[in-house]
Amino acid sequence: MAGCIKIDSLDLPELDVYARLNETQLNHYYEPEPGIFIAESPLVIERALDAGYEPLSLLMETAHVTGQAKKLLECCGDIPVYIGEADLLAQLTGFKLIRGALCAMRRKSLPTVSDVCQDARRIVVLENVQNPTNIGAIFRSAAALSMDAVLLTPDCSNPLYRRAIRVSMGTVFQIPWTITDNWVEQLRALDFAMAAMALNDNSIGIDDERLMREEKLAVVMGSEGMGLCEDTINACDYVCKIPMAHGVDSLNVAAASAVVFWEMGKM
Repeated sequence: MAGCIKIDSLDLPELDVYARLNETQLNHYYEPEPGIFIAESPLVIERALDAGYEPLSLLMETAHVTGQAKKLLECCGDIPVYIGEADLLAQLTGFKLIRGALCAMRRKSLPTVSDVCQDARRIVVLENVQNPTNIGAIFRSAAALSMDAVLLTPDCSNPLYRRAIRVSMGTVFQIPWTITDNWVEQLRALDFAMAAMALNDNSIGIDDERLMREEKLAVVMGSEGMGLCEDTINACDYVCKIPMAHGVDSLNVAAASAVVFWEMGKM
């Protein structure tokens, strides 16, 4: 365990990023430079490393140093590795840290929309989706179902919030994404057609042949409660819906995303 720092208390200032700082504080940690996020589990941390994110420190149970996190330690270089017993770390997480490790990592500067969409044919735009669980689930579906990129409006939950990362199983590090508030103009400039997911009299099915014929298509999905704002719907080329049965009017945005991405993968 050479190089590891044994801890018997969570009161160390070096553990503030794990124990006492909330997501907003982490995000602004190096302001005006990009801040910090926390990745959880060896698999997720490895995906972040593969995507070029810089590790700052690790926190894990002592038993994992020679177990499931051994390979991870070899990949992280010369950074502080704090180790403690399971009962101590459970005070921090609220549950037994069965996933093996937490890693504080440096955020990157956000890419431009043109960088994210440079080679993309099928992308998703998320407007005001504020639940990090839904964000994580959408990213996981996007990765599994061959979406090329994700754009988020500034009011969305951040994809690098810990819960979003965990739910996504680290796919937030595999799908290109960025945050933007003027995506309509930028996608127009990149020759994307845009399809709003909304229920109104003009809605067409997501399997409509007109959508199939679009060379570059962005599907736009709205918040969990209110859906898309009217201006967004009016700015899009199409209004689409998933056909429903048994009087159900809509699906949760994360569930709907999987259905839509599956259909778009056929185009």
